Amino acid sequence: METANTRTAIVDCRQIDFNRFAPDIRERSDDDKLTEKRLSDLLALNAETERQKSLFRNERERTEAALMTAPLSVEKTFAYFGLLLGVFPPAAFFAKFLIDTRSLQSDNFWILGVVLLVNLIAAGVGFLSGKFIGRTVAELERASWTRMILGLPFVGAFWGIVAGGASGAIIFLFGAFFGAALGAAVGAFALPLFAVFHRLLRRGDSIDGKHFLPLAFGISFIVSAFILGL
Repeated sequence: METANTRTAIVDCRQIDFNRFAPDIRERSDDDKLTEKRLSDLLALNAETERQKSLFRNERERTEAALMTAPLSVEKTFAYFGLLLGVFPPAAFFAKFLIDTRSLQSDNFWILGVVLLVNLIAAGVGFLSGKFIGRTVAELERASWTRMILGLPFVGAFWGIVAGGASGAIIFLFGAFFGAALGAAVGAFALPLFAVFHRLLRRGDSIDGKHFLPLAFGISFIVSAFILGL
């Protein structure tokens, strides 16, 4: 009977130099990262190209946007418009109130301080919230005219409630309620009117400062004149 002798080869893993494989692994890892970065950059470039195409309806608009001397982005446009709405209409209302009630007597000058504080808060909240309102309006401007016009009064009323309620809150609950009501009325009228012209005058995401100033001041003064009863 024959006995087959078998030998088992045992390799000591400690004798294998794994470090010689490390450069290849690191090299492949670096190549993968570089490929991913290039792919990410390409996708970002394509997305930006598509965004630019959607901003301008034709090459004329693109040229006019490039020629703007003082372009204002959507956020800045509505922030500044909110600032003006927070200054002039409340100031007109307080002026009418103080004149009609003859409250500016020698012992009632503290009322003027309260009025100025309310006006300052309204302007600040209108400015800060205008940045977010601008993004909402920009989305509506990309929709149909019907949808935009139907949606803007609600956005404007909400904007006015936020700014008017915040500023009137320092005159306790009644002031917050009345400020919100006045702000809602102003916003529901002023924002749609401004946004219609903004949609017609904007080029891409911007409007020229020479168009913004007369438009924003004009609407603010119209609202103020209506409050004063002029």
